[in-house]
Amino acid sequence: MVRPALVLPPEPDERWQLAKQMGVTDAVIHPLEIGDDKSTWTYDELRGLRNWLEDAGLNFTVLEGSVPLTDRVRLGLDGRDEDIEEFKQFLRDCGALGISVVCYDWMAGVRWARTAAHVESRGGSYVTGYDDEKMRGGPTVPASERSREEIFEALAYFLEEVVPVAEEAGVKLGLHPDDPPRESVRDVPRVANSVENYERILDVVDSEHNGVTFCQGNFAAMEADVPDAIRNFGERINFVHFRDVEGDADQFVETWHDDGPTDMHAAMAAYEDAVDSDVPMRPDHVPTMAGEDNSNPGYHTKGRLFAIGYMRGLLDSVE
Repeated sequence: MVRPALVLPPEPDERWQLAKQMGVTDAVIHPLEIGDDKSTWTYDELRGLRNWLEDAGLNFTVLEGSVPLTDRVRLGLDGRDEDIEEFKQFLRDCGALGISVVCYDWMAGVRWARTAAHVESRGGSYVTGYDDEKMRGGPTVPASERSREEIFEALAYFLEEVVPVAEEAGVKLGLHPDDPPRESVRDVPRVANSVENYERILDVVDSEHNGVTFCQGNFAAMEADVPDAIRNFGERINFVHFRDVEGDADQFVETWHDDGPTDMHAAMAAYEDAVDSDVPMRPDHVPTMAGEDNSNPGYHTKGRLFAIGYMRGLLDSVE
């Protein structure tokens, strides 16, 4: 079972009200999506935000993006143990405040990558795109000195350290796929880039607290069968990004949620069949629509409203 959620800003504006008007009460806090470079939170900041959301009739369900996870940890460098201790305390803080899901990623050196932000789509809307040819060249990225196995071993070390803390805190971790899910980007190896690699990652610690952020667009770019992958991971899916792309990991464009190659109805039916507990699902990488300035490509409001309506229709049809 999945339930609709929305990324909301950490201070109230009309998006808080719009969410409630659509019947969405699960808030995902992801400051990077609204143009804020905040990297982490103190306990008091999290408590204040939770109280503010609750007073407004919203639930602080997921924290993503702004988590205290450094490249020293992702690359297995000196000083990682100190950083991991900070992450453990962060999980304890989230658990104490009832924040049930933390979404993190393992993209070292080069993060989310897009090479186009004004790709024209349906009705003159804009979507983002990626072309690996346009990412090549430039100075060497220091993270490229690490091998794929070294980066995987750093992830395994991290999970062995933090998953027991997540279990005690009652917080579920959801690893976001590499975006784009290539073997490497700017020669930096990727490890969360295939169904098979995810299975290896989930086997490191066999716990529902070591789970997946199932970003549909990335699994589509992996050329995975999305409904089959949903059923494969089942109860290890702790968070969902509802989106689609046209193309593959080397070259793709985002699509409208109802206009991509993935059978979204079959995907929603797979969630209904395979996911045991209520899992938050938010729309992601939405088109920029008429009247929006595309200053934050993929994350304006009108496309999210469209996507929530589409998600609700699909949920009703499979229930």
